[in-house]
Amino acid sequence: MSISSSLNAGVMGLNSNASRLSTISDNIANSSTYGYKRSQVDFSSMVLQQRSSAYSAGGVRVDTFKDIAATGSLISTGNATDLAVAGRGLLPVTDQVGVSAIASERNMMMTPTGSFYADQNGNLRTQSGLFLLGWPANTDGEIGNVSRNSGIDLAPVNIAASQYTASPTTSIELGINLPADATESIGTGNSFPLPIEYFDNLGRAQTLTLEFTPVIPASGHSNSWTVEVFDSAGDPNTSIGGMDITFADTPTNGGRILSATANGGISYDSSTGEIALSLPHGPVNVFIGRPNDSVGITQLSAPFSPTAVTKDGAPIGDLQSVEVDENGYLQAIYNTGFRRTLYQIPVGDVPNMNGLKALDSQAYQVSAESGNLYLWDASAGPVGSVAGYSLMESTTDIAAELTDLIETQRAYTSNAKIVQTVDEMLQETTNLKR
Repeated sequence: MSISSSLNAGVMGLNSNASRLSTISDNIANSSTYGYKRSQVDFSSMVLQQRSSAYSAGGVRVDTFKDIAATGSLISTGNATDLAVAGRGLLPVTDQVGVSAIASERNMMMTPTGSFYADQNGNLRTQSGLFLLGWPANTDGEIGNVSRNSGIDLAPVNIAASQYTASPTTSIELGINLPADATESIGTGNSFPLPIEYFDNLGRAQTLTLEFTPVIPASGHSNSWTVEVFDSAGDPNTSIGGMDITFADTPTNGGRILSATANGGISYDSSTGEIALSLPHGPVNVFIGRPNDSVGITQLSAPFSPTAVTKDGAPIGDLQSVEVDENGYLQAIYNTGFRRTLYQIPVGDVPNMNGLKALDSQAYQVSAESGNLYLWDASAGPVGSVAGYSLMESTTDIAAELTDLIETQRAYTSNAKIVQTVDEMLQETTNLKR
């Protein structure tokens, strides 16, 4: 009879609103939990096949889910390794077991934010036991080709091995002027030494000296120089090679290199404008300029001027801090001012964010409902950037939850009233027998 369906509908209403009350309780309890994504309920009606003579109440069904696609506002902190995704996407993490497991057996999870710190082993982790994952960079700071559909190339982010570093010098660029008057027949023939500090593979400072000597002609200008190269890492008094450089003296190319010839242990490539040196710690390329080029070494009527001498490399440095930029590159900063890229932190995305499986500590896992994982570069595609010194607030709105709480209480009371009314009606039906 239809009165029984009313009772069933009322009971289902009680159960559905009890589930809604549970989600509200969870949301309010986690209103201050960083990275928490609020739980929601979705009510849907149930319809029974009806007869023309009577109506049967089908009741209500409830589905609960977490609104993982929603993003909370970011707050600034004083910790460089407080990370959050500014927009869509999640950071890859793992648990304690996953740190020592091989990549194919690692329990990979994702989280929207985390206050990471270096533990006793140098791994970046949260207090709740989530360990940050990233793609390791090579010595040049490059990531290379990595798998983006799985975490097979991800590794726990560890900064302990980068406590000290040294970057050897591999490239030097010269921007100097040689005095044109020095190559006149009345010139003194005095040489012009140019000491350049560089760093070997152990972080030690060495000195490379280029000695420029003008060629004095019998009359007029020679516009030619000889260059000898000395290295303090070997015998500082013995040249490791030399060059003969002649400069143009024409209206269009005056003061620029006309020709250069290397000798001894060095070579010159006119297409790149570089001389190649074989130093004890490895090869070093020194840019002096291409023929008829306005950069590099020039010969103008001005004093000897090393205006722009630059080099790469850095001495031994002690790790001061680490920072993550908006593109997800984790860089180590040393007390020498040298920066080195250690990892790239990707941002994970799935077609259905709300289909992810929710775990403890604001962590989520790929499921059949979420679709396949893809690891994007931060700020690329649909995902947001990685924000350092930031944490994501809970998506719970206390005012909205309290409003929902009032509605749920009234709905629960109303459904209870239906059950009470049906009970009274059944009691009246029972009393007909008296």
